[in-house]
Amino acid sequence: MKISYSTSVGAAHCGRPLTKRVFNSDTGLLSFLRKQESMSFFSHRIWIPIFTGMTQSKFKGRLGGILGRSLDSRSPIKDFEDKFHGNDIRGKAYFPGNSKGISVLFLVIALLLMVTVGYVLSYLIPTKQKSVKFPIYSTQAFYIAQSGMEYGVRYCSDQGWRGATDTGRLDYDRLNDIGAKNLVIGNVDEKFTINYNTGTNVLTSTGEVNNSTEKRVVQVNNFNQFLRLTFTASPCWMSGYSDTRAQFIITRWRSTAVSLRYFQVTWQEDTIPARTITTIIVGGVTRFSGTYSSGIVIFSTAAYAVPLSPLTATVEIHWNGAMTNPRNIVITFYTVAGRPLGEGYKFNLDPEGNNLPGC
Repeated sequence: MKISYSTSVGAAHCGRPLTKRVFNSDTGLLSFLRKQESMSFFSHRIWIPIFTGMTQSKFKGRLGGILGRSLDSRSPIKDFEDKFHGNDIRGKAYFPGNSKGISVLFLVIALLLMVTVGYVLSYLIPTKQKSVKFPIYSTQAFYIAQSGMEYGVRYCSDQGWRGATDTGRLDYDRLNDIGAKNLVIGNVDEKFTINYNTGTNVLTSTGEVNNSTEKRVVQVNNFNQFLRLTFTASPCWMSGYSDTRAQFIITRWRSTAVSLRYFQVTWQEDTIPARTITTIIVGGVTRFSGTYSSGIVIFSTAAYAVPLSPLTATVEIHWNGAMTNPRNIVITFYTVAGRPLGEGYKFNLDPEGNNLPGC
């Protein structure tokens, strides 16, 4: 009996019924017999653990990993099929075309990478936004420090503090009594603190934004020169004219000329009736002569140009008689432009408010 296999050997390999053609030599007829071969799917396959580098496993059964075939465990039918098609796969490992397991694995790895990158970015972006605030706060602190400097100059000018020493204390030193100044502009809460050093004549202004650590410091050397007109000698009562004739010396620090044209004087006293001013002398020349009690009055003579340092000008104020407990004496000079357009220069002769000393 001669047995030949049909082209359906591939079906037999998949476990379906195998059809054999049988030739009977006695009758010369072909008969067809069908034989059921029960072929297990796993009988010719092994499991190779992934990432081991193995092409053939020493283990049988479901060990986990990627399903493959070993040439050592191929069936005779498979050998016949390979030879029939001219395939020679000896010495090679065979893996099925189904790669869903590997795809899922790489998908999980990609998702993990994306999640990691997203987490890192979610951490870095808020940190970057917070760091951007620091240069903004620093700039705001710088400008608030400059504002503090300008405030110190203007405050001294408005108070008439121009370098007079009263009861042993320089009037500039009173800037240290101001303390911190808070400024709220919109949503920005800022403050500056000014400090004057009497030994070095340096004004320091520290600006900072509240609820932050940013601070900026601005310093001005030769602070008194920013006031333009200052005392060079502290005011006092002229010798032999106590409580009657006050005297002080002034100078100019900037190159821009300053011409005085008007004046205004205020004071307090306990004299009854109150005294009046009869004469004001500036630079050795009488600028006013008459009776003055209040208000802004023009000089009787031409305007007076205050000399540039180191040159100085002496100013004298004469009352018509001795005063009882005179105090808080302040004189303000105005420029040629006049009031209200003219620039005012206030001189506080008695910052302590306790009368003047004798010269």
